[in-house]
Amino acid sequence: MCLLRLHRDGVLERPSRGVYVLADAEVTEYHSLAEACKRVPHGVVCLLSALRIHELTTQAPFEVWLAIDRKARLPKVEYPPLRIVRFSAKDLANGVEGHNVEGVPVRVTNAARTVVDCFAYRNEIGLDVAIEALRDSWRQKKTTMDQLHQAAQTRRMANVMRPYLESLT
Repeated sequence: MCLLRLHRDGVLERPSRGVYVLADAEVTEYHSLAEACKRVPHGVVCLLSALRIHELTTQAPFEVWLAIDRKARLPKVEYPPLRIVRFSAKDLANGVEGHNVEGVPVRVTNAARTVVDCFAYRNEIGLDVAIEALRDSWRQKKTTMDQLHQAAQTRRMANVMRPYLESLT
């Protein structure tokens, strides 16, 4: 059966161009992440959206934060709202893990890398969010000091994060 006929019969819904969802499918809190990753397959979920996946924040971002390559074309997506940041190809590969959200493969920065990225983008998201993420990741034992230090060195944020890491120990 073709998609158009299934959509017309009410079996499928079309939330955005090229994306179809079963009409009776359960929608989770990560539905917008799955849609965004379906529309931008080369993107990596990062920063506030990655914090939400790792359960390291009380923030509920209204945009999906995606990292793309510096040379990649800016995606034209109407829904869900995206916040695009650009990383080098090397940075897009380091500290990224695969998740499965509603049957969609999603690439997400790991917990340590996400915390370090929050410090790198502290002027955009706020230093309080970065400190909260660091404390939560340490308290919930989602990261070790070695993982945080290694990720900070890789992203050249070791000097910025040193006082905050020392305050945890």
